[in-house]
Amino acid sequence: MNDQSPTKPRKAADKSARTRAREFALQALYQHLVGRNAASDIDSFTRDLSGFHKSDSAHYDALLHGCVEQAETLDALVTPLLDRPMAEISPIEHGVLWIGAYELQHCLDVPLRVVINECVELAKSFGGTDGHKYVNGVLHQLGARLRPHEAAAAPAGARKSSKAE
Repeated sequence: MNDQSPTKPRKAADKSARTRAREFALQALYQHLVGRNAASDIDSFTRDLSGFHKSDSAHYDALLHGCVEQAETLDALVTPLLDRPMAEISPIEHGVLWIGAYELQHCLDVPLRVVINECVELAKSFGGTDGHKYVNGVLHQLGARLRPHEAAAAPAGARKSSKAE
């Protein structure tokens, strides 16, 4: 596909507080998945990172603590949609899928398309070369299951740009 829009990452000044919260939550979830660190320890460390004050700390809290507390449930939602065992999914994509699944279930104020777009952008920024394509495919399937009315209302294959929250 020849896309006319540039695929440059957004400048830090262009990022919303929720986008920043997702980025910090992903970094924290990575520490949890790889280092098996406690959420409270990760939380303390993350809040001291440069730029955290510009994030939506309530959304960050919900994502970090919600994903850690509901890890088994989130994995159970996502695993049937994977083409390989969860152990073969990179920790970044695993964390992004947790964020997407959590937001689809619990953050109903965030539209389906925004959840998917934000997670794809996270995977592009932090994940492997084609990890964003995998995340996109899995979350589209999960979105259709968790938010069928919203998914049905969206035109198939539509890739309209939406302002991320």
